[in-house]
Amino acid sequence: MKIAVLFLALTFAYGQQPDPHHEAVNQHGDRVMGFSHDKTTHHFYLYADGGAIEVTANDANDTASRDQIRTHLSHIAGMFAAGNFEAPMLIHGQVPPGVPTLQKLKKQVTYRFETLDRGGRVRISTKSAGALQAIYEFLRFQISDHQTGDPTTVSQ
Repeated sequence: MKIAVLFLALTFAYGQQPDPHHEAVNQHGDRVMGFSHDKTTHHFYLYADGGAIEVTANDANDTASRDQIRTHLSHIAGMFAAGNFEAPMLIHGQVPPGVPTLQKLKKQVTYRFETLDRGGRVRISTKSAGALQAIYEFLRFQISDHQTGDPTTVSQ
């Protein structure tokens, strides 16, 4: 609570208004994902064959967040593979770009959960050009809406 008050005071002092949509994304995300955005870091990457959703605990000793991340991301990989994108819709308050195509082409996309030391990753891959563009749309939206600052260009 003290951090939130300090953040608001600093934003007003420097003439920046808090972004209500981003705050809502964080609050909904905490509820839907089961872990705190303040204790974790999200990254979204675009690769030549798809991309990745990566979440890690900020503190190496925070095994509770690490385990919650792993539970959530392994669940998400299964949901996405089945064409179920309800979680991002609940977090963002809209259907993210690319989702209708990913649902339509779900048999052409692979979602694989991988553990990381501090959390996990969902590796998304495809050989379909249409699905690949939908993956990029989805991940670029995530980068923007979560304000991660990750590159929106394809990397290796």
